[in-house]
Amino acid sequence: MTDLHAVTVATAVASDVGLVRRANEDSALAEWPVFLVADGMGGYEAGDRASAAVVEAFRRHVAGRPYATVASVRDALSAAADEVAKVAAETDRGAGSTVTGVVLIEDEDEGEPAWLVFNVGDSRVYRHHGTELEQLTIDHSLGQELIDRGAMRREDLASFDRRNVITRAIGAPDSTADSWLLPVVNGERLLLCSDGLTAEVSDEGIRATLTMSGRPESAAQALVQRARQAGGRDNITVVVVDVISGGIEELGDGTTSIRPAADGEAADDHTTIPVRRAAS
Repeated sequence: MTDLHAVTVATAVASDVGLVRRANEDSALAEWPVFLVADGMGGYEAGDRASAAVVEAFRRHVAGRPYATVASVRDALSAAADEVAKVAAETDRGAGSTVTGVVLIEDEDEGEPAWLVFNVGDSRVYRHHGTELEQLTIDHSLGQELIDRGAMRREDLASFDRRNVITRAIGAPDSTADSWLLPVVNGERLLLCSDGLTAEVSDEGIRATLTMSGRPESAAQALVQRARQAGGRDNITVVVVDVISGGIEELGDGTTSIRPAADGEAADDHTTIPVRRAAS
């Protein structure tokens, strides 16, 4: 029987306005069992309100419970879309927000606690284990779509001036969330971040920082500092989640597979739940 109460984590949040922007339009949430980062769009007094609305929706529908469900995440995404639409209606430029995060759920098939990883936009979730770093989410951006279609090489992405054009966002016509189900592994470190980090610090730089940093607080602050030193051209927000106990002991090698959501439902118009399961 799954014992979700046995999962113990240590977390830290760090956010910085950066060196160019006047206001911080990022928001973050780290309240059991949900951890997320939202990056608002729409300018001063719109982007920050949009990202805050996303956080509040997840706080209302998911935070404070022993564990989350696919349905509660779906409800939070739907409520976030409604609230961001209200913010946008009060502005001339409109408003939107990315959101990416992880929630603890019960994996009924495996009888183990699991992370439901979700993403809308180009904020990211990474998994760090040992000295290895893996990007779990896939950006919803024009640059990523061109790479996926074979129209651009990844090494040419840095010189493409429209690489960060967002193709999905909360508040946009397409707000569909992608989701993956992964086992909880003792000793793993999850990183959630806005693109203010990834635009300034390479994956290798992120990997090295997570490897060398001790406590989550140290890792979070070190990542923000690296982004500032590299230019700090955007707001920078990171959430670091370390799994202390309650998960499986190690993640075995193997291929991954896609399956429908645990509840077997087709998603409503705000989220889909395709699941990438890591073989153990």
